[in-house]
Amino acid sequence: MMDAPLMISSLLSYGAKWHSDVEIVTRTVEGPIHRYGYGEAARRTAQLAHALRALGVEPGDRVATLAWNTHRHFELYYGVSGIGVVLHTANPRLHPAQIAYIIEHAQDRFVFSDLTFVPILEAIAPLLKSVRGYVILTGESTMPKTSLPNVYCYETLLSAQPDSIDWPVFDERTASSLCYTSGTTGDPKGVMYSHRSTVLHALSAAGVDQNRRIDGRNCALPMVPMFHVNGWGIPYSAPIMGTKLVFVGAGYEGKQIYDLMEAEGVKTAGGVPAIWQRVLNYVEENGLQFTTLHAMRVGGSAAPPSMIEAFEKRGVEVAQGWGMTEASPVCTTGCLPSEIRESPDVRKYQAMAGHVLYGVDMKIVDPVGETLPNDGVAQGELCIRGPWIASAYYDNPAATEQSFTKDGWFRTGDIVTISPSGYLTITDRAKDLIKSGGEWISSIDLENAALAHPDIVEVAAIAMPSIEWGERPMLVVRQRAGSNVDRDAIIAFLKPKVANWWLPDEIVFVDELPYTATGKVSKKTLREKYATASV
Repeated sequence: MMDAPLMISSLLSYGAKWHSDVEIVTRTVEGPIHRYGYGEAARRTAQLAHALRALGVEPGDRVATLAWNTHRHFELYYGVSGIGVVLHTANPRLHPAQIAYIIEHAQDRFVFSDLTFVPILEAIAPLLKSVRGYVILTGESTMPKTSLPNVYCYETLLSAQPDSIDWPVFDERTASSLCYTSGTTGDPKGVMYSHRSTVLHALSAAGVDQNRRIDGRNCALPMVPMFHVNGWGIPYSAPIMGTKLVFVGAGYEGKQIYDLMEAEGVKTAGGVPAIWQRVLNYVEENGLQFTTLHAMRVGGSAAPPSMIEAFEKRGVEVAQGWGMTEASPVCTTGCLPSEIRESPDVRKYQAMAGHVLYGVDMKIVDPVGETLPNDGVAQGELCIRGPWIASAYYDNPAATEQSFTKDGWFRTGDIVTISPSGYLTITDRAKDLIKSGGEWISSIDLENAALAHPDIVEVAAIAMPSIEWGERPMLVVRQRAGSNVDRDAIIAFLKPKVANWWLPDEIVFVDELPYTATGKVSKKTLREKYATASV
């Protein structure tokens, strides 16, 4: 067999050669819609690679991005890694101190930033000792006045460079990109991906997504940010399939997303439940329908059954998946085979976290590390391994020792069941379980029961200290605008749905729930806020 290393650059080269005119559409940060094909994207990416070399960036260096989902960020995905440089997609939703920490920890040489995030960089620039310069992702006419030192205009850099390149070939295990966890416990932890792991992940995801090409070439809108865990790998798998990509830019409100979907004929889209809820709220409040969207992918956290039902009623098939930053990220997919989609049990399977992908090995273990059966009943901590699963955290031996077993498994911290046929059900995060009187209460199940109430928009179940029981459940609720649901009404609604000892001892109403940098409800913030509450 020929020895052909797996290179990230080959993904875009394939798309440019065989899907040259398939569009990549962006609602730019500046405002106007930008569109071009994979062929033009490849030519601009070549210009970017030459520009990086002209700036003195060398193989093995790290280059950071603070950017939304745009065509320019897409170019960075390929132009940086393609020449052996590491792309560090920094999460701009982190606290500025954490952004400074990860840029310094990664020793980034340059930072490429959208206009939105220039003020953040100006505030933390004195802390960024490793950074040699900044590139603003815009053209000369919209370049901002800034106090940042050694600043370049992205479009000006590219315009001075040739639009073709012979991409270098090197060891496929070379580092390609770097992503940090959201830092919900301690400092963010870095996960370093390789060309090999990224391409294998893209191939696996593309193989599954081929099933979604129902009526001709697909059109996908990734709502998941490209600064978070490789954008679920969609920017890498799309060129393989010839998928039209639609990028939302800086707008994540329901109207902006819905309008873009309708205008561009989006057939599939993926994002966390919080963003999907915004879209659903907008559609419901305005009496709208989806005229092109036929499939939605949900990840990051579980979609409540009420959300699944609402989208299915509008002709949108719901597919949940599960993954982590440490897993590139996708490990399971809810793309169901036809025999399940047409069966009476379809809702049960849609509520699960999907079927394990080839390439991912998973098991569940009890508190002492003993393997539990995959019988769909036994619950334990999920452990995973495989060619796109991290084997260590980047330059963090203490965190590595805590989360990786000596025999090569990553401990996810998720409490799950696995069915005999390989379907995963997340019952809770280990840190989010509520232990009352020695018995476990699933915060996810309690939340899902509450979300079925028509006046509840969002809810989080957390543990509150109890002198008698150790812990008792508390619900933090955001109700629908204009409703006046009270504690007694919620308790009455929950009684037929959960065991009596699961009923919350306290219900708190809030105007909004706190979110992590990756779009999940921050239960850590809620636990800290209500730590003094007790029963």
